[in-house]
Amino acid sequence: MGKSERVFVRGMSSPTYSLDHIRQAQLAVDRVRDETVVVDDGSVGHSGTPEEKANSKNRGWWRIGPGDDEFLTQTLQVHFVELAPHSSNRGHGHQNEAAFYILEGAGYEIHDDQRYDWKKDDLVFVHTDSVHRHFNPYDETALAIVMKAKCTWMFMGMIQQGRGGPIDRPDEFGERIDWSQIWTPDVVDRKKVITPEDTVWEDTPLGRVRVINSYQQDDHRQFSVDVYELDIPAGGNSGKYWKMADEVMYVLEGGGYSLHWEVAAEIAEKYYGHIALEPTRHEIKKGDTLYIPQNTIAQHFSSDGRPLRLLSSQNRLFKHLGYDRVHYFAEASKTPVTAAAAQPVAAR
Repeated sequence: MGKSERVFVRGMSSPTYSLDHIRQAQLAVDRVRDETVVVDDGSVGHSGTPEEKANSKNRGWWRIGPGDDEFLTQTLQVHFVELAPHSSNRGHGHQNEAAFYILEGAGYEIHDDQRYDWKKDDLVFVHTDSVHRHFNPYDETALAIVMKAKCTWMFMGMIQQGRGGPIDRPDEFGERIDWSQIWTPDVVDRKKVITPEDTVWEDTPLGRVRVINSYQQDDHRQFSVDVYELDIPAGGNSGKYWKMADEVMYVLEGGGYSLHWEVAAEIAEKYYGHIALEPTRHEIKKGDTLYIPQNTIAQHFSSDGRPLRLLSSQNRLFKHLGYDRVHYFAEASKTPVTAAAAQPVAAR
């Protein structure tokens, strides 16, 4: 689906002070999207002119974004990048971060004229204010899922982005200065590629979890999206958990279903929650994205005879706004503790 314009930030308006009708409309949307759902094909983007893209073997397509006709969220955006063997995409720059999880293949990045190599199951960060380009010099196709909180930057006015070239109105401005003077001190020394070898598994109330990026890992050069992998054994289930942040899960392997309980707000002398008596059920399989709305209780189940592997992404801003807790109503089904799972998660 091509669009004449791209929606970078979605507005919200109402004739009344209450916004419950907006939440109910959001909750009514199908939360599972598969490969048949393409909400944006990048017609308005940075990857080249229509002629350039028509002649390219590379692809980019969006699964979740602020301009969706059936709107889920704009706290997170999810799209895919596929690089053909021995190819690259067009270089470009934007102020927002992005996190790439490599689903297939291998390759490398050029970010601010520095090279970063990556392979399957790595998480790669495009840092703030980065000029970047993706390369696949190998014989196999490379595929990545991209998770980003781009709208957070848009809301805050950090909208300077585009492909390389001179500035407009050069006669009105002075010589170049170093943009990095206003970055967090020593940020350039932080990790940009997180490999499976950099992480460990831990048995938690949610289940067997591998934290890949979190706000407590202060040696990572990424500040907006937290990412973890959840491994649910065949026939098992995750913990039943409640949090304020919404979440996008990508099914890496296996199949099953997810139960979601809506939480209604009673505004009395203070806020109280009321949990729905019946959950909604959402079937999932490999390659699907599962959306879990804000202020929802969720629990995931493996039901096809194989382990269910889920890759979770969340906008970190919730934690900085006072929602840094997860409440568990039930813990995950018990599984044997492996040597890897018995290790503590590094830098939690």
